[in-house]
Amino acid sequence: MDIVSGEPLFSSTDKFDSGTGWPSYTRPVNENAVIEKSDNNLFMKRTEVRSKNADSHLGHVFDDGPAPTGLRYCINSASLRFVSKDNLEDEGYGTQIMLFE
Repeated sequence: MDIVSGEPLFSSTDKFDSGTGWPSYTRPVNENAVIEKSDNNLFMKRTEVRSKNADSHLGHVFDDGPAPTGLRYCINSASLRFVSKDNLEDEGYGTQIMLFE
């Protein structure tokens, strides 16, 4: 969940080990929950990922991820609040349980 707005952003069902040390996902839970912006800082071209509602920096997306999307959303863990599947209902995220079925 977005640490600022509480909005669901990524799911462990789309998480993979990218070997970078950063939580990495193949896609967001809802593509409309994130926005992508060109980021040319640090002398390299990257695509920044931001939370659409809170407008907070989440990380970057790269095109070297696994199937099915080929994308690697490399997300700063400090920008997320992790909620376990068992606690989704209790914390008001019951609609997200369908991601695990």
